[in-house]
Amino acid sequence: MGGVSVLEQPGGDRPWWWGEPRGDAESGKGGGDLKHSDGPWLRAAGGAEGLVAHLGPVTAELGRAHQGLAAGAGALSALAELGTVRGSWERRIEAARDECRRLTGSLRAVAAIQSEVNEAVKGSFGRVRVAGAGEGR
Repeated sequence: MGGVSVLEQPGGDRPWWWGEPRGDAESGKGGGDLKHSDGPWLRAAGGAEGLVAHLGPVTAELGRAHQGLAAGAGALSALAELGTVRGSWERRIEAARDECRRLTGSLRAVAAIQSEVNEAVKGSFGRVRVAGAGEGR
């Protein structure tokens, strides 16, 4: 795949997210259960939310770092350029916070939808009739 491979990966050539089938592979009984949870999605959402909080005070800190700069810079021509750079960083920081906010909501939504789908699929198996079931066994 694109010339990229991971050496000594658990499970051989399978990707890290691949789950090993359970059950008796020789008899063909059992196994193949897919297990997943909302934990990784919620942890990722918490991480994105943490980044929003972590980046919150950065713009104010940047402002404090620039206080008094004009008075001490005198006639430096780079002062105007420094203001442009500061504005650029402030926009980038706010864009990163906005993206993290969006990701937080999206990741939590995935966890909620996944839980709903799991329950719907689980409930649908109750309607499946198995041949030979309940016939004197």
